[in-house]
Amino acid sequence: MKKKVVIVGGVAGGASAAARLRRLDEHAEIILFERGDYISYANCGLPYYIGGTIKERSRLMVQTPDAMRSRFAIDVRTNSEVINIDTEKKCVTVRSKEKGEYVESYDHLILSPGSKAFVPNIPGVDNERILTLRNIHDTDKIKHYADRNDVADAIVIGGGFIGVEMAENLRERGLNVTLTEAAPHVLAFLDRDMVALVEKELAGNGVELILNDGVKSFASIGNRVEATLSSNRKLIADIIILAVGVVPDTDFLKGSEIKLGVRGHILANEKMETNVKDVYAVGDAVEVVDFVTGSKTAIPLAGPANKQGRIAADNAAGFDSRYKGSQGTNIIKVFGLTAAGTGANEKALKAKGIPYKVIIIHPSSHASYYPGATPITLKLIFNDEGKILGAQGVGRDGVDKRIDVISTVIRLKGTVNDLTELETAYAPPYSSAKDPVNMAGFVAQNVLMGRSHVITWEEFKGMDKDGYMLVDVRTEVEYGKGHIEGAINIPVDSLRSRMNELDKDKTIIVYCQVGLRGYFAERILAQHGFKVFNVTGGYRTASALNFNLEIKSGGDTGREASSVSIDPDTQVVK
Repeated sequence: MKKKVVIVGGVAGGASAAARLRRLDEHAEIILFERGDYISYANCGLPYYIGGTIKERSRLMVQTPDAMRSRFAIDVRTNSEVINIDTEKKCVTVRSKEKGEYVESYDHLILSPGSKAFVPNIPGVDNERILTLRNIHDTDKIKHYADRNDVADAIVIGGGFIGVEMAENLRERGLNVTLTEAAPHVLAFLDRDMVALVEKELAGNGVELILNDGVKSFASIGNRVEATLSSNRKLIADIIILAVGVVPDTDFLKGSEIKLGVRGHILANEKMETNVKDVYAVGDAVEVVDFVTGSKTAIPLAGPANKQGRIAADNAAGFDSRYKGSQGTNIIKVFGLTAAGTGANEKALKAKGIPYKVIIIHPSSHASYYPGATPITLKLIFNDEGKILGAQGVGRDGVDKRIDVISTVIRLKGTVNDLTELETAYAPPYSSAKDPVNMAGFVAQNVLMGRSHVITWEEFKGMDKDGYMLVDVRTEVEYGKGHIEGAINIPVDSLRSRMNELDKDKTIIVYCQVGLRGYFAERILAQHGFKVFNVTGGYRTASALNFNLEIKSGGDTGREASSVSIDPDTQVVK
C-alpha cells in the first residue's frame, strides 16, 4: 500500500529524512513543508558569508526545491507553515502564502521544526539595528547593514558559537567589535583552563571582550544603539548582534497530543518516535540522551540532526534503526586558532556528581623537527576505570583530527588504554611517532596505575600553603623569564644532587613547562620517599589561566607583562 509521509521543516533534519525516505521507498508520497523560502542551506556557513570568506551567496544553498523535486520526486512546498497537528485524525493544518489555509493528511509524520534565536524580554530589544542570526533572511539583513559605509562599530551579545563566529567575521570586515558575555567565559563547552586560550586569541585580534556582564537594556541614540550592561557600563554601536542562545521552535505543538519537555523540546525515543505512533521528531527541537552521562539534553548541531533524520526515515519506511545519543562533538575557528571538544566537560560532570580525573598535555601538531609545528593544548577527562568521558583541544593545527579520534574512541566505549594502542598515520609533516592522542593515553594510564600523581592548578590553589613546597624543575633561564610566585627552582637534571633542599615532611608540588619534565621529577622524588604531585599542563597552562606570575630581570622582581589579562573591576579582557 502506498504510504503518505509529511515532513515539517527542512534544513539538516527534514531534508535528510526526505532524501533518505525516497531512497528506501520509491513509491511513497512525500510532502515537505518549509515555512521559509529555503529548504536546505548551510546554516553553519552563514557567518562566513557575512565576513566575506564565502563570496557567493549561492554557495550556501545545499539543495533547492526544484532539485529536490526533480531528483527525489518530493512535493516541496515552501512558504508553507504548519500551524496545527491533529494526531487523532492524522492531519496537519497548513498556512500557505500561495494556497491560504488548508488541511493535509498523513500516514507518517516527521517533525523537524528546528530552533529559533532566543530574544530576551528587555527594554529596547525591538530596535531595528538589533539583529539575530538563524537563517538566510537574517544573513541578508546583517550583511546589508555591515555593507553600509556608516557602520563602523558592532556589539555582539553572547559568547556561544554564533556570537564568537560573528565577532570574528565582523572584525575581519574591519568593524570595531565588542563581545559581551554574561557568564564568566565564552564558549561554554570549554573548561576555564582551555577557554582562556580562545579569549586571548579574540583579544589579540582586536575584539574587546567583556565577561561576566550581561545586558539589561537598549536605547536608540540617533542612528546608533546604546547597550547598558548589568554593571551599568554603556556601549554604543551601529549594529548589535544578539546571540544569547536558541529555543526549540515548537509553539505550534502546544495543545497537541505530542509531549514536550520542560524547555519545550519534543520528547522522542531511540527510534526518534514521539509518544504518538507514526509521529517522529528530529533535529534541534528534540530532547536527546547524552551519550556520556546518560542524562537528557538538547544539542542543536547539524551532525546529530542529519543522523536523526536518516533514522526517522528508516523507521517510517519500516526498518529498525536507532539513535544511541549525542556526544556534542564540536569545533570552532577563532581567527588563527581552533577549539574543539567532545563528550562531557568538568562543569557537566560536577553537575551530575560524576567523579573524574583530568590530564593536560601540550604536544606539537607534528614532528617538532619538521618546519611549521605548533603546540596543541589537549585535555583528557576520564574516570577511575579508564573510561574516557570527554576531551578538549585548542591549537593552530591538528586539533580537529585529535578530537575526532578521541570522539571515535568514546563512541566505541573505549578507554585510555585504547588511546595508547591506536595506530595513527605518521610522517613528520603530519604527526609524531607517538601521536598526541597516544601521549594523552600514556599520561592518563600512568595516573590510573599509580605511576604518576597529578593535580590541576585549580586544585593547587586550594592547598594549604604551609603544607607543601612548590618546585619549578625547568632550567634557570626559563625560571628567570617567569615562574609561579613562591616556587623554588631546582632543574630536573640537578634534582638528584639537590634533594637535601626539600622537606620530606611536606608535600612536594613540581611543575615544568608542559608536564613532561615534571613527570620525570615526580618519578625521581617518589622513589626517594617523597610525597609528590605534578601539576598537569605545567607553566603553559598556568600562563593561560592568568595565575600570579613573577618575572625577575637583573635582580629586580616584577610582574610578567602578559599579552592578556583580566581587569578585576571591569572584567574586560585586555
